[in-house]
Amino acid sequence: MISEENISSEELLKKLIYEHWQSLKPRKTLSQRRGGHPQHLLENAPPDLSLRENRKKVVAEYIQNHHQQHHL
Repeated sequence: MISEENISSEELLKKLIYEHWQSLKPRKTLSQRRGGHPQHLLENAPPDLSLRENRKKVVAEYIQNHHQQHHL
């Protein structure tokens, strides 16, 4: 292959790495791999839900309400 293209092995290696790198697709996020965000969870979501402490509070409230409804 080196003699066919008339380039050094270092140049060939760089070319092969570059071609391989270009062929890679960006890795999907966890959300994308799972099919996206569940829309029913985001319908009435507060705008500051991207903050972790706010998400934890909302999830804790949901679990507490769910537990109270099913264990009365």
